Amino acid sequence: MAFIEAKNLTKIYTRGTEKIQALHKANFTVERGAIIAVTGASGSGKTTLVNVLGCLDNPTSGSLVIDGQTVFEDKVHLSESALTIVRRKIFGYVFQKFFLLPTLTVKENILLPAVFQPGLRANSARLTEVLQMLGLDKRANHLPGQLSGGEMQRTAIARALINNPSVLIADEPTGNLDSKRSEEIKNLLLELNQKQNLTIILVTHNPDLAKIGNQTLELKDGIIQ
Repeated sequence: MAFIEAKNLTKIYTRGTEKIQALHKANFTVERGAIIAVTGASGSGKTTLVNVLGCLDNPTSGSLVIDGQTVFEDKVHLSESALTIVRRKIFGYVFQKFFLLPTLTVKENILLPAVFQPGLRANSARLTEVLQMLGLDKRANHLPGQLSGGEMQRTAIARALINNPSVLIADEPTGNLDSKRSEEIKNLLLELNQKQNLTIILVTHNPDLAKIGNQTLELKDGIIQ
């Protein structure tokens, strides 16, 4: 069985009397340990797709099964508390903007999910592991303002990985980085995939970054091509 299975996923937004179909009957599967590159022009539905996949937004219709659990089906979805558990257990999220709190150190930013998942507070071993994995062990007590762009994005990735998720959703993770830092993040994502068997769903405009995907979902006007 596929790790993620989407059938006829559709998302329609309503603005006043206007209905905007951001995603139209998307059908695909994601195997555990895959890298999925989600590509397409701005406004094509990429972020809508990954928000639905990551349980950050509900589809209007269609079904979504994650790790054998039906999350959405025929306009019915899990309760918000159950969706929260799925998000915490399955997913880590990284965005184009780093969203680091400037007054917190690297390690404090990484541990922010522990505020919402108290069991992580005592897990210093996991923090040490993630810091070393991301090459941040010597920057753990630095503030974001003392970091390079690449280091800030690595900190954001470390924060996404602190709960040991099965899937990393990365929405334009190199969008704010120069070519050198982008290459570093690309290599880091590949290493995480290969060494940790981390499933990665990657939204990108960067053709070089998209090449690391072993499956591509190209969107145009909300439709997978």
